Amino acid sequence: MSVEEDTANHGPLLATVRGPQDVKRMSAEQLDILAAEIRDFLIAKVSRTGGHIGPNLGVVELTLALHRVFDSPRDRLLFDTGHQAYVHKIVTGRQEGFDRLRQRGGLSGYPNQAESEHDLIENSHASTALSYADGLAKAYALRGERRSVVAVVGDGALTGGMCWEALNNIATARNPLVIVVNDNGRSYSPTIGGLADHLSSLRLNPGYEKVLDTVKDALGSTPLVGKPMYEVLHAVKKGIKDAVAPQAMFEDLGIKYVGPVDGHDVAAVESALRAAKNFGGPVIVHAVTRKGYGYRPAEEDEADCLHGPSSAFDIETGQLVAAPSVKWTHVFADELVAVADERPDVVGITAAMAEPTGIATLARRYPERVYDVGIAEQHAVVSAAGLAMGGLHPVVAVYATFLNRAFDQVLLDVAMHKLPVTFVLDRAGITGPDGPSHYGIWDMSAFGVVPGLRIAAPRDAATLREELREAVAIDDGPTVLRFPTGTVAADLPALRRVGSVDVLAESARTDVLLVAVGAFGHLGMEVAARVAEQGYGVTVVDPRWVRPVPAELVELAAGHRLVVSVEDGVRVGGVGDALAQAMRDADVRVPLRDLGVPADWHPHGSRAQILADLRLTAQDVARDVTGWISGLDGTSVEPVRIVADDAAAQN
Repeated sequence: MSVEEDTANHGPLLATVRGPQDVKRMSAEQLDILAAEIRDFLIAKVSRTGGHIGPNLGVVELTLALHRVFDSPRDRLLFDTGHQAYVHKIVTGRQEGFDRLRQRGGLSGYPNQAESEHDLIENSHASTALSYADGLAKAYALRGERRSVVAVVGDGALTGGMCWEALNNIATARNPLVIVVNDNGRSYSPTIGGLADHLSSLRLNPGYEKVLDTVKDALGSTPLVGKPMYEVLHAVKKGIKDAVAPQAMFEDLGIKYVGPVDGHDVAAVESALRAAKNFGGPVIVHAVTRKGYGYRPAEEDEADCLHGPSSAFDIETGQLVAAPSVKWTHVFADELVAVADERPDVVGITAAMAEPTGIATLARRYPERVYDVGIAEQHAVVSAAGLAMGGLHPVVAVYATFLNRAFDQVLLDVAMHKLPVTFVLDRAGITGPDGPSHYGIWDMSAFGVVPGLRIAAPRDAATLREELREAVAIDDGPTVLRFPTGTVAADLPALRRVGSVDVLAESARTDVLLVAVGAFGHLGMEVAARVAEQGYGVTVVDPRWVRPVPAELVELAAGHRLVVSVEDGVRVGGVGDALAQAMRDADVRVPLRDLGVPADWHPHGSRAQILADLRLTAQDVARDVTGWISGLDGTSVEPVRIVADDAAAQN
């Protein structure tokens, strides 16, 4: 790329940034220009791919200040959560990768060690960075290494219990560690909880803007390093003690507090960070920012400040470019409201994910029956247990990957008490662009071992509605309803139902029983058609409820020569494993082959790309099935037609 092309794409100053050292050399005036160019760059790039635009527009100046004060990668910068690290990627020389952000071969939407030595944490689940930081600071102290550790934590992440466990240990250890609280009042939606109320009271205080101006004036006339800077900040802080609730809270823990600082003033943030760096112990720097800052559509988006558009959007309006489609989440949200209309005991719970999981729809209808507990999945589950003990039926809606954090609570606090709690897992299976930390591939395996827990996997909108109603009707134990991300599949009616198992297709021959789990129902139908062309008969079934394994599914398996399962979850301990065990227990000796996701860390890309890599396409599965069944005998038979009688499907 020529210098002229680079400048046209990035802006004159941004084109010169290849690493943090380039930012360190800039004047105050240049930094203001650079911040504007970074915002223009982010809006232009993310509008083509989708991604976390709102959080990153809010941390531009904050990130510039971080890289001017600290020396990454020797000093470790940890982002909690990682979706606010786009500006960090820009400053560390990864601008070119934004053309394929969250796409195969392009930049990850989160920190990624393979991309840069400046990235460390790949997990990207909230409320963990302080624990990483505590361990790193202890390690450097023991090794005698003088390296700074900085954790950038959103105020939403502070609603998670792990943060407070970490803060307690950080205060006790007394190691040098800087905690930057990026306070924008939101995680995905407005931050929930007592801490949020404290921070909100500060922002809403009539003297708040005056306080920020005082801080700016003080910083402008004070040396930018050393003890004098800290004393001025400390004096300003003490002068507004009654307004700044977090000060007392954090200093009671034994952690020094600096702030509030205008997070969109590079000089102010830089000065506070230098003071914190030089203090020699744990310090919290409270930076107040605005999510979506500098981009009108984001600032005016009441729901989530354009937190993370899933695909390309119009720069002028912020609206998605793709035509609206019916999403799995929308179907769930609408049906939950319909159920709640009929059942006053049904209540909703979510963990800072009201809009993304659809619980917000219920909240708009029945605000007193919805509880957003913040980023606290463990608390959400046990609170749901309490609600169930109190005679209600809670519906806990979270992303599939996030329920992993509350396995113990599901096992011992809900299931052991046989409580009627329904867990709705959005984004189950391979979700694609958000990468391995966000794939919902573990739930059927991990939660399949929980005694008394039932797991449903709908294949389309009709079965999602049906299975949600079946789930909330169960009153003697917990249930899980899991579905993928994206556009909901077209309805696929069953030919007939055997117990709880839907038969989607069958043949005059009973060569293969193909068990298609959840949204793989359509894939199962295509596989059956392909295998039929080779002369074999395939019965396609959707178990609907995959745990415990339906007895009728085992009976159907006994009537075929080969059983093949295909699922959008890890194979180890998955539906195929469970079916094989159930068949052994029933002394059904039909061979079984299970297809699913290998237990590994699969790179980001589109769902279709990743499924193709995993050989979970109709063509791949049909080839495997044909090879397996033909291996059972050496004879060839005439192709048979799959029965798909529409009239029968209605019965």
